[in-house]
Amino acid sequence: MNKIQVELKERSYDIIIERNSTKHLAEFLTQKSYSKIFIITDENIAKLHLAKLQSSLPKSEVIEIPAGEKTKSFSFLEKICEEILAKGVDRKSLIIAFGGGVVGDLSGFIASILLRGIDFIQIPTTLLAAVDSSVGGKTAINSKAGKNLIGSFYQPKLVLCNLEFLKTLPKRELRSGYAEVVKYGLIRDRNFFDFLDENHAKLFSHDVDFLEKIITRSCELKAEIVGRDELESGERMLLNFGHTFGHVFETETKYSDEILHGEAVAMGMAMAAKMSCNLGFIKKEISDQICSHLEKCGFTTDPKKIRKDWNEENLISHLAKDKKNENKNLTFILLKKIGEAFVQKGVELQEFKKILNN
Repeated sequence: MNKIQVELKERSYDIIIERNSTKHLAEFLTQKSYSKIFIITDENIAKLHLAKLQSSLPKSEVIEIPAGEKTKSFSFLEKICEEILAKGVDRKSLIIAFGGGVVGDLSGFIASILLRGIDFIQIPTTLLAAVDSSVGGKTAINSKAGKNLIGSFYQPKLVLCNLEFLKTLPKRELRSGYAEVVKYGLIRDRNFFDFLDENHAKLFSHDVDFLEKIITRSCELKAEIVGRDELESGERMLLNFGHTFGHVFETETKYSDEILHGEAVAMGMAMAAKMSCNLGFIKKEISDQICSHLEKCGFTTDPKKIRKDWNEENLISHLAKDKKNENKNLTFILLKKIGEAFVQKGVELQEFKKILNN
């Protein structure tokens, strides 16, 4: 068992990574006296894994939602809140987010606003959720204006990463999650990036030991950063490497499966590396090395391979709504070298256009 603590004083909590980590749920619940337990999950996870979770939670209430990014919306937020309220929620109730990033983000936001805040637990079932969205307390829904623009910082009480659930992930979903893994190497840990560069092929064979290692290291790095900057006022912004570009394309494709979140982030990291090179922070061979690694893993680093004609005006409009921007000045997370990222404020729009045109 790998146990990592996110240290946030009275809001501290454990991340447990294990082949059958959900067995620790019963132990956690014996220390509490929750009046009701609500499991929020999506239709795909319900078919695959819900019975196993429910076997240890016979009195829980299940709320099943459609799979996909479009569920992170006002309409589903309202629908689920009303359903939970109708079932008699109180402040001693617990929400369990059982699924990928969409379920985790939506469930966490619901937990943060119902009765002004009730407890919730994250049980991620995707690689992406295990290394990113389940840890750190960012909860949100999407809007027409952009991705994750409506939400709150609200920490879970526990994160349980059960490696057995990852065995059913399709290859595309597994690869999508890997984008967030390699991000940690690029922004903070050169040795981790080198390890991934040498061993990435093990990902697609569902090598459990490899998955355990990369999830543990990713969570260690994120826990350290979140522990120092919970509300993203400085260092935590580095975790958005690749996301400034990526969210632009996700918004333009209306959060469809034309491009998954991890695929957008991977493309965004390649573009951020090229911008770092254009601005003189890294040499071209470093940018090329990053792009090469992503392409070896099966990612597309060129937006024109997804769509030949992107509407540049729309992309710029989406970019202008990025949460890191200040006083209409663009902010990007860039690299000084592999393993060291930084926040670059006041980037000229022309630099963004240059990357698009290239």
